[in-house]
Amino acid sequence: MRIFAATRHPAVLVGAAAALPRLVALLVERGDILASFTEKSDDFARTFVASGTFGFVPGVPSAYTQPLYGWFLIPLYWIFGRHWLVVGLAQIAVAVVTALVVLEIGRRFVSPRTGLYGALIATLSPYLVWHDVHVNRELLDQLAGATAFGLTLLLAQRANAWIGAALGGSLAVAVLGNARLVLLPLVVAAFVAWRLRARAVLALAVGAVAFAVVLAPWVVRNKVQVGCFAITTDARALWKANNVNTYETLKAGKWIDDVPPLPGAPRITPEFERDFYRNDHRIVRVDECSQMRLYRHATIEFWREHPGEKAKLAAQATGMLWDPRPTKTEAAAAGTTGVARWATAAYFVALFVLAVGGVVAVPGAVAVLAVSFVAYETFAAMVFVGATRYRVAFDFVLALLAGAALQRLASRRR
Repeated sequence: MRIFAATRHPAVLVGAAAALPRLVALLVERGDILASFTEKSDDFARTFVASGTFGFVPGVPSAYTQPLYGWFLIPLYWIFGRHWLVVGLAQIAVAVVTALVVLEIGRRFVSPRTGLYGALIATLSPYLVWHDVHVNRELLDQLAGATAFGLTLLLAQRANAWIGAALGGSLAVAVLGNARLVLLPLVVAAFVAWRLRARAVLALAVGAVAFAVVLAPWVVRNKVQVGCFAITTDARALWKANNVNTYETLKAGKWIDDVPPLPGAPRITPEFERDFYRNDHRIVRVDECSQMRLYRHATIEFWREHPGEKAKLAAQATGMLWDPRPTKTEAAAAGTTGVARWATAAYFVALFVLAVGGVVAVPGAVAVLAVSFVAYETFAAMVFVGATRYRVAFDFVLALLAGAALQRLASRRR
C-alpha cells in the first residue's frame, strides 16, 4: 500500500493495471472474441456497416436492443473492419478510461489514496478482466455509471447549470445502453435536491432538458421507423424474467432463455429475421411493436395475478445478484469454472466486506449516493433478474467504499 500511496503518477499506475491484464486476456481469448458470446449489438453493427440499416437485416429497422453498444461497434467495424484485435483494444481503452474516472471520483470527493485504492480494486476484478475484452454492452454501462456518479457528486457540491446538463446527458446515455436504468435519474434528482434544496431547481431543470434531448431522437426514430415509441421493443426479455416458470427454471441452474414460450405468442421473433436472411437471403418482417405490447401485457398480468410468485422471484433475483460466485448459468461461458470461479468468488467476498466497512469511512454524501446506487441496482434486479454481469457495472461503487476502508486500515497501521 505504501508503494501505491507514494507513487507520483497514480493515473499511469491505474491505466497500466487496467490495460495489461486485459491485454493478456485478449491474447488468450482472441479466437473467441467475435466467435462466441456475442450479442445482438454485433448483428446490428454489421448490418449497419453493410447497408446503413440499424437492425437485424438490410432494409428492416429494428429497436430490439438498446442502441449504445451497437453505436460503439459501428465506427470500429466501418473504419478498421470486424477483427478481434480492433474490438479488444477499443474495449480495453474504455476500461482504462473507466478506471481513471473512478480514480478521479475518489481523489476529488474522498482522498487521493481512496481514489487510487478504489480504482485498482475496481479494475483488477478477475471477472471484469475477462468480461471487458469480449463483446458485451456492460462495458459501456460501467463508464456511463461512473460518469453519472461523479457528475452527481459534483452537482451536489456546486449548483451549476452546465454540470446539470452534463449529468442529464450522461444519464440519457446510460439509459440508451441499459434500459433498466430508466428510473435512475429519479434517484439522482432526489439526491441532488436533498443536498442543494432550492438551489437545485435550475440545475435539475437543465438536466431534465438535456436528458430528454439526448434520449428523444432514438425514441422518435423508433416511432417513425419501427412503429412505436420505445427505448427497446424487447419486452420479451422482461417477460422471460417474470412468468410462472421463471423461478423453477433459474432454480434448476438454467437461464431465463430456457423458460417455455408464452402460450399463443408468435413463434417468430425479431431474431428470426437475422436467421432467415443469413440462411437464404429471405427478408421476413416481424411486428416488433405488437410483440412488445403482448409481452408487456403478459408481464403486468403476471405481477397482478401472481404477487406471491413475483415476491419469490424478487428474492431469488436479489440472491443471484449478490452471490459472490459468478452466476452458474454464466460460469462456463465466462471461463470461471473450478479454481478460477472460486478465486473470483473470494475477490467478491473481500470486496463486499471492505465495502460495508467503507460506508463509514467516506463523507456522508458519498455514502448516501453509493448506497442509493446499490439499492437501485438491487431494485432493478428484483424487477428483472439478478446476475453477476448485471451487477459488475456498478461494482465501482463498492470498490470506492472498499478503497476508503483500506485507507483507514492503512492509516491506523501507520
